[in-house]
Amino acid sequence: MNLTYLIGLLATIGVMVVGMVSKVIMDPQFEIQINFRNLINFFDPASIFITIGCTIFVVLASFPVSTLKNVPKHFKTVLRNKQFDPMFYIDQLVELAQTARKNGLLSLEEKANAQDDPFFKQAIMLVVDAYDADKIRGILETDIENMSARHESAAGMYDKASSVAPAFGMVGTLVGLINMLKGMDLEGGAGSLGSDMGTALITTLYGCILAHVLFGPVATILRQRDEEEVLCKMIIVEGVMSIQAGENPKFLRERLLTYMAQKQRDMSEGGGKKGKGAAAEE
Repeated sequence: MNLTYLIGLLATIGVMVVGMVSKVIMDPQFEIQINFRNLINFFDPASIFITIGCTIFVVLASFPVSTLKNVPKHFKTVLRNKQFDPMFYIDQLVELAQTARKNGLLSLEEKANAQDDPFFKQAIMLVVDAYDADKIRGILETDIENMSARHESAAGMYDKASSVAPAFGMVGTLVGLINMLKGMDLEGGAGSLGSDMGTALITTLYGCILAHVLFGPVATILRQRDEEEVLCKMIIVEGVMSIQAGENPKFLRERLLTYMAQKQRDMSEGGGKKGKGAAAEE
């Protein structure tokens, strides 16, 4: 579970709610009053229709069904902890290198069939099938590029929503102001000024919350997960190419550790706990 995301999200909502229901009185003495009835002031059906409804439908119009249907998977990815551990793949590749030096490349076929990660399995089988090194690298790097492009498209959907939500918040502000000004010309229209002004301001509030509390963090985390997966897959590419070239397993480990930060290298040398690799791409 991604606790930092949940803590940040809940803390943001909590602090905002406290600000909505609190009132500070300085005179004659310092006092903080809490009135939860104030929350009803921030609920406005018209603002919900304009800001949330229009944002959803603009995103729907901007992206294909193939991207939209993966929204549940995106939030599942956001809520999960880091899925890809470079040390897991480095240890696996060093073990494969030792097996290949002892029994030859063909002995890796059994190891490949035991892999849960389809990319890792494909990389090993390309080596087992004795394809040309340049062709293997080309196939694997193209796979990585296409995967990253799909991930960027998913993150871009939330970027789009982050930009659209405040825009429709401003549209709602204009709607509220127009209704307010029109109402001032009508007999008895002053009674609706408060409601119209509330709609004008609350739509902006809704737009900012959607953009910076919901959509923005999701886009950021999806890109972080993509970087983690790309790093591990680049390690796999370098590892299998080195195995095909017959490099020494100890040298291979040192070479692959250069992809990691110094602190992570020190932990690995000190017998740090091994992580698990992800089973498959989301």
